[in-house]
Amino acid sequence: MKKDDYAIILDFLPKGYAGSRRLEPIAQAVTTEQFTLLELRPKPGVTLKMGEKVFIGKEGRDKIDRVIGRINYRKLTATAQTELPKVIEKIVEEEEQRFVDFYNKAESITIREHQLDLLPGLGKKSLWEFLEERKKKPFESYADIKARVPSFPDPKKLIVKRILQELQEPQKRYLFVRHFTPKSRHYGFRKFGRR
Repeated sequence: MKKDDYAIILDFLPKGYAGSRRLEPIAQAVTTEQFTLLELRPKPGVTLKMGEKVFIGKEGRDKIDRVIGRINYRKLTATAQTELPKVIEKIVEEEEQRFVDFYNKAESITIREHQLDLLPGLGKKSLWEFLEERKKKPFESYADIKARVPSFPDPKKLIVKRILQELQEPQKRYLFVRHFTPKSRHYGFRKFGRR
């Protein structure tokens, strides 16, 4: 399974967590592909900024010394929790084609449930209009979805809301986030679908 190579810094704690015995810098970040929440240790003397994109791949890290491991949403600092929605929105905006591809490829999970049913605020009528329109021709952009299916909620906001839901609370099914469990502290890449 391919691992994420980049993460966006959500918070940088130059002296570590308050009350911790270890006074070493820690950063909290979210990866750009699987939206995995991570703790990172920067290289000595490196200061990180919120919103900064850093390389976390195996070879050639310039600012990150070590990926400490995965964390869940509840372990994020208040600053990181505030920053997270802005960062997710920016990724979903910048990687429009990736998420338009999701809309074009989303499929049924069961006889009664579709992947698009998992998006918050999407009604059955809008879903059926969307699927009928998609049969005619794949969508090209968020604007194309809005223009061709006027009853469909803002496609970018639906993705952002779903990613945040998957990060904040356990879900029965995951579309975008690699599910965190205490036993699986590794992180990786997986396309849209069930976990």
